[in-house]
Amino acid sequence: MRTAMLKSIRSSLQKSSPSAVLRRSFSSESAPERKVVILGAAGGIGQPLSLLMKLNPLVSSLSLYDIAGTPGVAADVSHINTRSEAVGYMGEENLGKALEGADLVIIPAGVPRKPGMTRDDLFNINAGIVKGLCTAIAKYCPHALVNMISNPVNSTVPIASEVFKKAGTYDEKKLFGVTTLDVVRAKTFYAGKGKVPVAGVNVPVVGGHAGVTILPLFSQATPQANSLSDEEIVALTKRTQDGGTEVVEAKAGKGSATLSMAYAGAIFADACLKGLNGVPDVVECSFVQSTVTELPFFASKVRLGKNGVEEVLGLGSLSDYEKQGLEALLPELKSSIEKGIKFANQS
Repeated sequence: MRTAMLKSIRSSLQKSSPSAVLRRSFSSESAPERKVVILGAAGGIGQPLSLLMKLNPLVSSLSLYDIAGTPGVAADVSHINTRSEAVGYMGEENLGKALEGADLVIIPAGVPRKPGMTRDDLFNINAGIVKGLCTAIAKYCPHALVNMISNPVNSTVPIASEVFKKAGTYDEKKLFGVTTLDVVRAKTFYAGKGKVPVAGVNVPVVGGHAGVTILPLFSQATPQANSLSDEEIVALTKRTQDGGTEVVEAKAGKGSATLSMAYAGAIFADACLKGLNGVPDVVECSFVQSTVTELPFFASKVRLGKNGVEEVLGLGSLSDYEKQGLEALLPELKSSIEKGIKFANQS
């Protein structure tokens, strides 16, 4: 039974997008050596993310870092009979060792949301954490892909870009805000309401990664569920935007979206690794440097490749409701981006 479950989990990671058939041509035997680092590996997102990345056959070395608790997490996952070797690093004095030689760095570090908190309430704590970690990335693994999970992503990605610019290591092709959970939620909610099999659903989600800045493009969803009314599309959009709050409130002060976020983070990391390995046609939504709108960063579909971002794809055709949503989100997203840039340049 355990073997069957493990195969199922691996299969889910392998089949996360339409180009799965091409991607599965990479087995663990033929895949190159890849070191993945998780910064914040002992936290609520970090632990399940560490487990999921240990299950990924594309990972050869798994480096788990946090300010405390990582030796235990690493010992635990290291007993799992998969390809990668897991090593735990604890404390700032070991951050450099954790990062050296990394191909991909995933950052779920920071404090989680609590009831009544917005992602902006997290800013003052998490912004400082992200700034420090990105300073170390610039020093120890300047060429690694960076997947930013720490909220508020609309601000932490601009912070990271400014830190890398100051260090002279910034490459816009290698910095990603992970918005995959918005896509995961949109797919799930759409499939449930439209009564279509969720495994075959695809819904692009653009904009940012907080509240009204999250814009699911249900008009582009496949397969089309023609039975959905305008009112249902509005309700689905709202639920996707408020998905994080839904989980925070359901956990009643005991956490935020950790398990679903870890799953989404693992899906996006898997896509990045496949891009690095030269698998063709790997496309995921992500918050990246962009010219799709007048804003310097924006989430849209991105083609991934050997250098990270291969191509930032346009928005495509939007419904009138989505056009309104796009206009409405721009001022708030602009403010969040500017807030991050200002913070990074204060000291």
